Amino acid sequence: MKNDQVYVAVIIPLALPMEYTYSVPKHLVDSIDIGVRVEVALKRKLYSGIVCLIGDSVDSKYAIKDIISILDPMPILSDKQLDLWKWVANYYCCTLGEVMHAALPSGLKLESETKIVLKENANYDFSGLNDDEYLVAEALTIRNELTIQEISEILNKKTIYPIIRSLLDKQVLEIKEELIQKYSAKKVRAIQLSPEFTDQAVLLQFLDDKIRSEGQERAILAYLTLSKSGNMLIPVSDIYEMARVNGAILKALEKKGVFTISKIDVSRLKVYSDDILEVPDLSIEQVSAIAAIKEFQIEKKPVLIHGITGSGKTRVYIELISEQIKLGNQCLYLLPEIALTTQIVERLEHYFGDDIAIYHSRMNNSERVETWNAVMSGKKVILGARSSLFLPFQKLGLIIVDEEHDPSYKQTNPSPRYNARDTSVVLARMTNASVILGSATPSIESYTNAVNGKYGLITINKRYGNSVLPIIKVVDLKREKKVGLLKDTSISKPLEDAITDFLSRNKQVIIFQNRRGFAPTIQCNDCGWIAECVNCDVTLTLHRYFKELRCHYCGHRTKNPAACPDCGGDNIFEIGQGTERIEEDLKLKFPEAVIKRMDHDTAKTKKNIDSIIYDFSTGKTDILVGTQMVTKGFDFDHLGLVGIINADSLTRFPDFRASERAFQMLTQVAGRAGRRGEQGLVIIQAFTPEHPTIEETIHYKFDKFYQREMHERKQFHFPPFLKLIYIELKHSNADKLKLAAEFFTDQLKKRLGHRVHGPIIPSIGRIKNKYIQFINIKIEPKPKVINFTKKLIIHTRGEMQNIQGIKGVRVNIDVDPY
Repeated sequence: MKNDQVYVAVIIPLALPMEYTYSVPKHLVDSIDIGVRVEVALKRKLYSGIVCLIGDSVDSKYAIKDIISILDPMPILSDKQLDLWKWVANYYCCTLGEVMHAALPSGLKLESETKIVLKENANYDFSGLNDDEYLVAEALTIRNELTIQEISEILNKKTIYPIIRSLLDKQVLEIKEELIQKYSAKKVRAIQLSPEFTDQAVLLQFLDDKIRSEGQERAILAYLTLSKSGNMLIPVSDIYEMARVNGAILKALEKKGVFTISKIDVSRLKVYSDDILEVPDLSIEQVSAIAAIKEFQIEKKPVLIHGITGSGKTRVYIELISEQIKLGNQCLYLLPEIALTTQIVERLEHYFGDDIAIYHSRMNNSERVETWNAVMSGKKVILGARSSLFLPFQKLGLIIVDEEHDPSYKQTNPSPRYNARDTSVVLARMTNASVILGSATPSIESYTNAVNGKYGLITINKRYGNSVLPIIKVVDLKREKKVGLLKDTSISKPLEDAITDFLSRNKQVIIFQNRRGFAPTIQCNDCGWIAECVNCDVTLTLHRYFKELRCHYCGHRTKNPAACPDCGGDNIFEIGQGTERIEEDLKLKFPEAVIKRMDHDTAKTKKNIDSIIYDFSTGKTDILVGTQMVTKGFDFDHLGLVGIINADSLTRFPDFRASERAFQMLTQVAGRAGRRGEQGLVIIQAFTPEHPTIEETIHYKFDKFYQREMHERKQFHFPPFLKLIYIELKHSNADKLKLAAEFFTDQLKKRLGHRVHGPIIPSIGRIKNKYIQFINIKIEPKPKVINFTKKLIIHTRGEMQNIQGIKGVRVNIDVDPY
């Protein structure tokens, strides 16, 4: 149909197979625009959606509803951002709603809350109600409206829907939906001079004639000092701090007519107040790298900087950012982990001051909204994790992907399962920006792109300044055990001696073990019982500090048993060592040292992480024990020794990337040592010191590692020679899952043949009471083949959802699963 009616396609932050069409009421037509948020109804709920298309005709099989309201005066999303969303949805086989859910901060994604109200003109005779119904109805006469949660609390029951249904049937109440605003500006009380005292001479005369209180005098003088910057509205907290007065003093001055007190909106974003420093001089290698980058930028090529640990890649980034700021452009500096942001932010703030803003998932919702708005207003430099890619840049000139090899750039759950490194290359192309990838241990894919000329390649083989690469030694744990030097401990004698030596020289130590908890599990020596999770096919990890056994997959917890649950015996022993046990061993061996641990248990919040890093960087901590968190790009002045407890555990994963991950992790953690002139030491403990990955790490042989890995990848048909797509199927019923996996595999094999492998039961076949099977697809890296395969997978998933018995099986598609 066609008329003068305006229609819009709206993206709603749900996994919907399409965008829904709505009509625009006449009074809103002039305000509608692509990229604005609109309030819409869908299945009795209200949502804020994004307008992605405007037209004057529609072909719809359902009744078209009006949009309810427009939530933004201006678009919060540009055409280029929408293009990026569409690319992500298409490439990673997900919906635009799922991309919206990942891209927007929670404060901008609104949905309604169900409210229960008394039915209009209802008879308030509640004599026919039972006790629970009466309580709800009586509460509504007092409160007017209640949420589901509030009703649950009133009745002290979890299951309340039968009661609500009964009251609905009895015409006592009704349901309404109300859109909940999740963001509100931060307000603080501020003071301002009353109009008659804006003349400073008048104010000072009043101060001499009328003010007898020393506190009031200090408050006025503090205001005059703070308002010199030109801001006439001063937060009362600033007056309290400078004048050392309380609220009574300001209240008295308000009564005298000197000040007026009101509430003002203030930013939640950090303000930098220290001096801006001069950047250090560039080394010869850095000057050459920058010149080469500019050549590649002319060719519009992404650039990979392969710089060894400590080579000064960050100094190169600073120079490139400075040039973009002078051009009036914005820069995005991506980091894989928020744990890295503390050191990098402090460093960049010294050079760029308030031009820096931070964005990551551990910020609160309001801070994320304000950062979003700051970027839309032109904030120059954004430092953040992978979701920063979706911020509303107005003039993006440069994207830096630091530690580009890091697996944290890949989102695994929920959808979209995108890789921020690869998506940044696409975003740079869309916005005509430059993109720099940097790493001491580049990913196989990125390095291959550079070797093949798709990316520019820059190599920096020398550490910055006077620092040199650390010496790396390997301790053969088989030999240590054989000669009786490694008994009931994870610390070998050579590592213990080295720790003693470095501590005596006031040097710090990092001990790396890629397993948290006290022990991976416990076992009964009498009957063989092993502590296993009730929800997952994994053993429970002992956390002695909490006196619990915990599942690291579903979060299940149970008390550490004093006796075996099967046989009742008390001969229970611990298998293996985690970071908690290593910390305990070290405290016994080095009682005078200050020892701290950095893992998921101790670093759950940004505040915890910052505290641990601050204490180590300022020398308050002597030994830091940690998981892969400590392998990230930290730069500590006094770190002399790095100990790696069990290198074998890194090479034994059932994953074609095990060697690559092991080489990267070992090299990265080794690279933390000896960065300030004095050569550091790295001790790697291993039962298989002859393993090629360990040998290549010891001798810094990236080229040799790359050649060996490429040979194996080609031989066994893995990326970068072929593209991978994993299909994960999950269900609580193992038989239904089996049928679904067989159906899915058969349908794919009919069109794709030998490219399809499966169904496969993974090593962990059940997580959170859901059974799992995989189908792996290896396809040629040709656009036509890839697009056909993706469409076939999505079509097959749709077909399966219509088959009785298996339609409830969940199907997750993971493109480039690395």
